[in-house]
Amino acid sequence: MKKTNRRSFLEKSIVAGGAAAAVTAAAPSAEAKSAGAKKKVFWRDGQPPKETPLFSPAVGYGNLLFISGIGAHFEGDITAHTKHVLDEIEKELTRCGSSMEKVLKAQVYLADLKDYDAMNAVFKGRFGSEPPVRTTIAAAGVPGKSLVEIDVIAYI
Repeated sequence: MKKTNRRSFLEKSIVAGGAAAAVTAAAPSAEAKSAGAKKKVFWRDGQPPKETPLFSPAVGYGNLLFISGIGAHFEGDITAHTKHVLDEIEKELTRCGSSMEKVLKAQVYLADLKDYDAMNAVFKGRFGSEPPVRTTIAAAGVPGKSLVEIDVIAYI
């Protein structure tokens, strides 16, 4: 019985694995081809604007849905702003064929980190019993008068 040299075994495995990885990376998988995923923009009135906008309100790709950041541009406190933003996100998700329970990730941008606890009090429970993963940061310069802006990624 011939003893296998560990080094030669590893070298052969790396070469074979590397070749397979190169072939895999070069050619899209049959699954990716058959999925036929395409970018779909969900315009608020169903039609694209006459001029190219700065950003899209909602974009789908395959079964994923990306909702642009939504803020609250009126006078009010963090509680009113957070409620308004979450209500608007829920409307947008529903309009695009999704729901709050289907949100996978939420990103929260606060104008001031001191509003963290009050924002959480409104946020808690809005995404069902299994909330999404979340990132929360205090950002200098949330646009307009909004004390909070939130964007989400969901599935359809």
